[in-house]
Amino acid sequence: MTPPTDRTPKQDRSRATRQRLLEAAVACLAEHGWAGSTVSVVAEHAGVSRGAAQHHFPTREDLFTAAVEYVAEERSAALRALPVQGRTAVVAALVDLYTGPLFRAALQLWVAASNEAQLRPRVTELEARVGRETHRIAVELLAADETKPGARETVQGLLDMARGLGLANVLTDDTARRQRVVAQWAALVDDALD
Repeated sequence: MTPPTDRTPKQDRSRATRQRLLEAAVACLAEHGWAGSTVSVVAEHAGVSRGAAQHHFPTREDLFTAAVEYVAEERSAALRALPVQGRTAVVAALVDLYTGPLFRAALQLWVAASNEAQLRPRVTELEARVGRETHRIAVELLAADETKPGARETVQGLLDMARGLGLANVLTDDTARRQRVVAQWAALVDDALD
């Protein structure tokens, strides 16, 4: 008879390692940018060997596109889980999507993709998919009737404005101004969608 062990099954350990790598990749990309975020740096941040990192993600591009996709999916799940609430809270939650570490990481990935041909198609496809999903969730959360003229453009304008606020927040803390803008946009969105 073999003695019982408290070891975590290999598949669970592999999933945990993959998740640590994805979270570390986003953190490194947001903090150090593309140039400072190597597979070795991410592996060290995640507390795993470079070999383990490359086992899960053979290339740097695989690692970073998977990381941004992973966190985007997590953020979409959090948005979908928001309780039904007023439009002001929804507008604020959507703006928060673009002012956190995910947006910083995605921005670094966009800049890198603009200069790296092998990365560009992957990032373009990922951003198109994330954009469609975010728009769809925004429509649901805002209870927007896209059959109404201007409703689709109002939701897209909100998301574009949120992205702009995220860009403004990259260099300086724009919290005070952002709160006033969010309040005004919430009122505009409410008027436009009613």
